[in-house]
Amino acid sequence: MLLATDLDGTFLAGSAADKAQLYELVRSREDIQLVFVTGRGIRSVLTLLEDPALPRPEYIICDVGATVTHLASLVAVEPVQSAIAGLWPGDEVREKLKSVKGLLHQEAQQQYRCSYYYDDATDIETARQVAESLQCDLVLSAGKYLDVLPKGVNKGNTLQQLLGVLSLPHHQVLVAGDSMNDYSMFEMGFKGVVVGDAEPELLVRTAGMPNVLQSDCIGAGGILEALNRFPEFGIYL
Repeated sequence: MLLATDLDGTFLAGSAADKAQLYELVRSREDIQLVFVTGRGIRSVLTLLEDPALPRPEYIICDVGATVTHLASLVAVEPVQSAIAGLWPGDEVREKLKSVKGLLHQEAQQQYRCSYYYDDATDIETARQVAESLQCDLVLSAGKYLDVLPKGVNKGNTLQQLLGVLSLPHHQVLVAGDSMNDYSMFEMGFKGVVVGDAEPELLVRTAGMPNVLQSDCIGAGGILEALNRFPEFGIYL
């Protein structure tokens, strides 16, 4: 099976006991392939992986789906990455968004996306219009993060493209997340878990999805519950 998990609020969250159990399970089971799917950039993820307690993924989907890297080689996954790059308008995105009231640009390194902080005073509608004029999508999450991405690019779609490269079937994947930028993974129809303390809108949007478990357990605890809940993965805790 392949475990495709968000980091902040998901794989990195939960009790110390739940994280220790999940991380040891991932390390000890050769039949579990790990993929991080995060809004962080690659440098931030590599810094996290300096902690020996954290299992190392085989692939990292960063930048809310805009970049995808094979960890061992630190080489972009092709042809997925080139297709994403070909959709990105470049510096024009940031230039045009400078005129939008209330956006605060995130200074972290970004490739094939522009990321901002927003609040109640931000002119979201104008930002959305600018994004659409550039053939881009606008994604809001956690009540404060705004990402502009190439049209059709998101965590779920990039994960689906990665599966095509790996020739891995849909039914062997479990996805996990806690915020609206994870919604695309659930929308793709993967079996998944919305972990405890998730963004309320994500709970509303995934309610009734037969493939999705909404767990009360935070972070790693929710992932453990899902691994035990879906018998097709063959993991019993």
